[in-house]
Amino acid sequence: MSDDGHQETGRERVPGRQRRRFPEISSRAYEHPADRSALVALRKLSGFDTVFKALSGLLPERSLRLLFLSDSVRVSGRQFSHLHDMLLDACYILDLEKVPPMYVTQDPQPNAMCIGLDEPIIVVTTGLVELLDEEEMRAVVGHEVGHALSGHSVYRTVLLFLTTLALRVAWIPLGNLAVMALVTALREWFRKSELSADRAGLLVGQDVRASMRGLMKIAGGNHLHEMNVDAFLEQAEEYDSGGDLRDSVLKILNVLPRSHPFTTVRAAELKKWAGSRDYQRIMDGHYPRRGGDKDASVGDSFRESASSYASDVKTSKDPLMRLVSDLAGGAGDLGGRVRRGFDGFRSPPPAEGGAADAPQGDPDPE
Repeated sequence: MSDDGHQETGRERVPGRQRRRFPEISSRAYEHPADRSALVALRKLSGFDTVFKALSGLLPERSLRLLFLSDSVRVSGRQFSHLHDMLLDACYILDLEKVPPMYVTQDPQPNAMCIGLDEPIIVVTTGLVELLDEEEMRAVVGHEVGHALSGHSVYRTVLLFLTTLALRVAWIPLGNLAVMALVTALREWFRKSELSADRAGLLVGQDVRASMRGLMKIAGGNHLHEMNVDAFLEQAEEYDSGGDLRDSVLKILNVLPRSHPFTTVRAAELKKWAGSRDYQRIMDGHYPRRGGDKDASVGDSFRESASSYASDVKTSKDPLMRLVSDLAGGAGDLGGRVRRGFDGFRSPPPAEGGAADAPQGDPDPE
C-alpha cells in the first residue's frame, strides 16, 4: 500500500478500503432481466457490431468527442485526480481492461452519462461532482462503468440520434410517428438499463447506504440533515400503491418521455436487489463469466424477462397492475368495479401499523 492510502497494482492506484473484486464478471450478472434479454439477443445477431459501426458515420459521435475534448476537463492523474482514482478502481473491480475516457463538464444540473459507439466515454457534470461525497460518487462512477461493460453506450448514442431525427422529420406524414415509436421502445429499454447500472454501481461501491444517499441527493439536493433514507423509500411505496386508475394512467404518461426511472423507484429497486440472493451470490464469487456470454440462451433470457415482468405485475400494488393481475388470474369483480367508478379501482388504504404509520428512523449521517 502506498503512503497516500492507495494500493499499487502496476500502473493502477486503487483505494485502500478493501472491497471485493470480480475477475471476468459478465454484465449478465447484474443486468435487469428485461435489459439482459435484449442484450443477449443483439449479441447473437450476426453482423450486429458491423452495422452499428457503419452507422457511426451518420451519428454525431465524433462531434461529441471533439466537443468534450475542447470544452470540458478530461479526468486524469493531473486533473480531478480523485475521480481518476475512482475510475481506475471501478474498472479494476469490474475487471474492465480498457479504461474509458472521462470528462467533467460545466453544468449545474447533476448528471452523468456514458455514450459512444466505437469506444465509450463517460461524462459527469460539475453539479454532480459538487453534490456527492466520495462514497456516493464512487457508486456513480461504478454505475457509468457498468454501462460501458454492458455496451449500453451504443444504444444511448442511437437514442440521442433518433431523438434528434424525430425533430427533423416531424413534417413528414407518419415519419415522426414511426421514429417516436422506436424512441419510446428504446427509452423503456434504457430505463431498465439504468436499473442494471445502479446494480453495477453497488458492486463497485459495496455500500448500499451510500448508493441510497446519492439517489436521494439527486432528488432533493445536498440537505442530508433534512432527509431520511427510510422515509424516501416510503415515498416509493406510496407511489406504487396510491391512487386509482387515473393515477395509474398518469404514471405511465409521466414516465414515457423519460430515459431514467423515477429516483424513488430506483432506490427501492436497488434496495430490493441488495437484499436478494443474486447479489449475495455475486459477493460470494459465484457469477457468470464473460467466457460464457457466447453460449447464453436467447430463449432463457426472454423467459426470465417475461417472468420478471409477470412478477412485477403480480406483486405491484398499483391499481392498474392489480386489475391486470386479477383479470389474468380470473379473479376480481370487474363489473362491480366499473359500476363504482374510479373508486372501484382505488388501492386499499395501508393496514394499521403498516409502512405509512411506521416511525421514521434517525436521519442519515453524512
